[in-house]
Amino acid sequence: MADPLLRVEDLTVHYGAIRALRGLSFEVGAGEIISLIGSNGAGKTTTLHAISNIIRKIRGTVIFDGRDLSALPPDRIVREGLVQVPEGRRIFANLTVRENLEMGAYTRRNRQEIHGDMERVYKIFPRLKERRRQEAGTLSGGEQQMLAMGRALMTRPRLLLLDEPSMGLAPILVDEIFSVITEINQTGTTILLVEQNAYKALGIASRAYILETGELVKTGAAAELLGDDAVKSAYLGG
Repeated sequence: MADPLLRVEDLTVHYGAIRALRGLSFEVGAGEIISLIGSNGAGKTTTLHAISNIIRKIRGTVIFDGRDLSALPPDRIVREGLVQVPEGRRIFANLTVRENLEMGAYTRRNRQEIHGDMERVYKIFPRLKERRRQEAGTLSGGEQQMLAMGRALMTRPRLLLLDEPSMGLAPILVDEIFSVITEINQTGTTILLVEQNAYKALGIASRAYILETGELVKTGAAAELLGDDAVKSAYLGG
């Protein structure tokens, strides 16, 4: 079996006296969509932040494509191809859509490649092309989520960490966002997805990990977890 693209070992994070993550270990294979599921406060966002080195780990190792990234600063991790789309979008409200996308390519110098990648983003998100001269702060919530994802794609990520991409969106837009996540994956980007909507997340994932109070309590094929009575009761409203 091929080595995983991402291997997380013994990830431990404390917030003061609170043990937010307790020795998490898991893997993400190249080409997969992996869902990380859990209730509010389970540690899902903390896991992504610890992988990206946005917060300090007590201990733990993050191996990406065979390289230990545990001590690298966040901007270097992005350059390695591991890119996070944060909860809440965090777009640059006073910049145009196009300028926001250009910010995603700030480390790159080849203008022709940047232009090609921008056209690819516009193909995935036609609404962003229509609004490319519009200030990002005037976009709808769904459009801002598309922009945040498009900006991340401009970095040419190999692994995309998505944190609650459907939060606050109307149901019709949720369907659209999940369809786009699948499309991005099919073009060759591996995805680790944190998502409150467990039903939708399991619907597009190959495998999933379930997190409770900072510990992994269950893992398996997404289709199997969808049919698991305990999972249904806890996370799927069934």
